[in-house]
Amino acid sequence: MTKSELRKIYKSKRQALSSETIDNLSLQIANRLLELDIWDKSFYHIFLTIEEQQEVNTDFILNILSGKDKNIIVSKSDFGSGNMTHFLLTDATIIKKNTLNIPEPVDGIQIPNNQIEVVFVPLLAFDKKGHRVGYGKGFYDKFLSECNPEIIKIGLSFFEAETTIKDVFENDMALDFCVTPEKIYSF
Repeated sequence: MTKSELRKIYKSKRQALSSETIDNLSLQIANRLLELDIWDKSFYHIFLTIEEQQEVNTDFILNILSGKDKNIIVSKSDFGSGNMTHFLLTDATIIKKNTLNIPEPVDGIQIPNNQIEVVFVPLLAFDKKGHRVGYGKGFYDKFLSECNPEIIKIGLSFFEAETTIKDVFENDMALDFCVTPEKIYSF
């Protein structure tokens, strides 16, 4: 299927999930992440959940990162340029929702792309080759292309892999892993 077809299907699938189901599945994903050999790094980039989009609740992962005393990085999106600016999440960080209900830091200590070692990537769907379907704005593809090649890219999904995404582009950044409540996909 194409990205556009998958976007519609998976938005609908997510909308059908209750908040209790989302929390249960999100906790399973967080626990499954503990099986990955990624916890020796220092700088972890994570998206803050857009509740209105029924996304994976990243609070559980934030708790793991905080408990392991990791540097947690969150982003602010510039819809004019398509760029993301990354900030260290601290107790003093003020988070506000933008016009698309994306929780973002107001400001803070800026972190350069080359310092980030692990990225938890939001997605709607993914395939067995590690390609993903996001919301179609290209923010993460652009951001990931500007990071060190060794960066570990981990998708988080409530649902299992599609066989293939038909319209993958040259600039699309493939994942290294995708974690679902049931399993870890390695690409």
